[in-house]
Amino acid sequence: QVQLVESGGGLVQAGGSLRLSCVASGSTFSSYGVGWFRQAPGKEREFVAATDWGGSIIYYGDSVKGRFTISRDIAKTTVYLQMDSLKPEDTAVYYCATKTSPELRTGPARYDYWGPGTQVTVSS
Repeated sequence: QVQLVESGGGLVQAGGSLRLSCVASGSTFSSYGVGWFRQAPGKEREFVAATDWGGSIIYYGDSVKGRFTISRDIAKTTVYLQMDSLKPEDTAVYYCATKTSPELRTGPARYDYWGPGTQVTVSS
């Protein structure tokens, strides 16, 4: 079992920045990498970004490329999501998730463990 906890969400104006953190604990040795997803009201959960723990494999969703940056700190078993140039359409609950196998750029159903989520609200 891997436990994940997100933090860093909040309210920000359009054009602003936030940094989300995802701390992993438990059987982290079984974790291949971490992905960030988001879900807005009435919408499906959307892939945002993912990285393996080695940092050599990184993916971004098309809607966040050039604005968001994913990084990780192995010693702290923490993955960060730096979000810059935020837009109102970035408003959602952001979740981090981990999976025990490769192919990080995949749908949410393929991820094994999830955090409870953190709310990000971007005002116009």
